[in-house]
Amino acid sequence: MTDMLVKLYELDINWEFIQEQERNGVIIRKPIGPEKTAVVRWVREHFSELWASETDVALSRTPVSAFIATSAQGLLGFACYDATTLGYFGPTGVEESQRGRGIGKALLLACLLDMKLKGYGYAVIGWAGPKDFYRKSVGAVEIPDSEPGIWKGMITS
Repeated sequence: MTDMLVKLYELDINWEFIQEQERNGVIIRKPIGPEKTAVVRWVREHFSELWASETDVALSRTPVSAFIATSAQGLLGFACYDATTLGYFGPTGVEESQRGRGIGKALLLACLLDMKLKGYGYAVIGWAGPKDFYRKSVGAVEIPDSEPGIWKGMITS
């Protein structure tokens, strides 16, 4: 899969999506220290060991470079940045039964706006899966010849 690029300087600083999700019973926020183990475990159980490792990195940063989506049901989704390497968005995921509710887009926007406020001009969406989603949501464009990108030669076992 190729990487994609987002022009953060073109994103409006508008956090209304947080309130929209809250009206639907979903809280988008940064996790706190005592939640680290639970969040990493959830990512491992719902997605993969590799994503759990990257999430661990994002949750170990100060300040944390991740957001979570929660409800009365518990953890619904997560999104990270500066986990694989600086300037990269991802990994991100939403529990399968909760997809289609705008949670993924809210997590994406939260991370990208956080990056913009930290001074990043661009964000790379590493190994982008749903390319049409990223195009429509934030105007992301594919980066030519970016596969396998930073993951070339990565140790996986």
